[in-house]
Amino acid sequence: MITRLPKWIELGAFFLAVLAGCVNSIGLLGFEHQAVSHLSGSVTQFGVGLLSFSNGTFHLLLIILSFLGGAMISGVLIENTALKLGRHYGSALLIESVLLFLAMLALLDGSNSGHYFASAACGLQNALITTYSGAIVRTTHVTGVFTDLGLMLGAKLRGQPFDRRKGILFLIIIIGFTLGGLMGAILYPALHYLSLLVPAAMAFVLAVVYHIWVRS
Repeated sequence: MITRLPKWIELGAFFLAVLAGCVNSIGLLGFEHQAVSHLSGSVTQFGVGLLSFSNGTFHLLLIILSFLGGAMISGVLIENTALKLGRHYGSALLIESVLLFLAMLALLDGSNSGHYFASAACGLQNALITTYSGAIVRTTHVTGVFTDLGLMLGAKLRGQPFDRRKGILFLIIIIGFTLGGLMGAILYPALHYLSLLVPAAMAFVLAVVYHIWVRS
């Protein structure tokens, strides 16, 4: 099954990982040092904040719910978790682009709602591709990617065959996310919140390319 999957999978995963790494880097640099592409830190901070509930704790709750809302949008648009050409990935990416653009406008206006739009965009993207050849694949964080890659390497040491293409995909996601973080670190000092235009444009271009690919 893996050998029959088209090469655009690796390319798409790379650019999605770059996009998410860039958004997360901008978030860490500008959103009160708040990561938005994943929720592990936010949920931990929220749990700590429950000891003395404050506006900051409520803000974290809204970030968490926004991520959930973004994933729900993906669930409405995409009827199955397995990767398949022809599903509404392009529509989801267009919505992600709009959410990132709205996040930029809100943050430029000094509104914390920009954090929620950015978190929703990441939640939507994270739910786009969830299953690839029996492995859970995420493009907005790399914890699961490193875990699966480690499991595969450990199984290889036991003498089991190594799924080379899947391993390459995981490496591509790790490299893409790292490069996205570097991109955000370069863009934010120069453009501040306007730097969100770059990942928003990336999502828009990916959506257009996907629609063209499907129709060709």
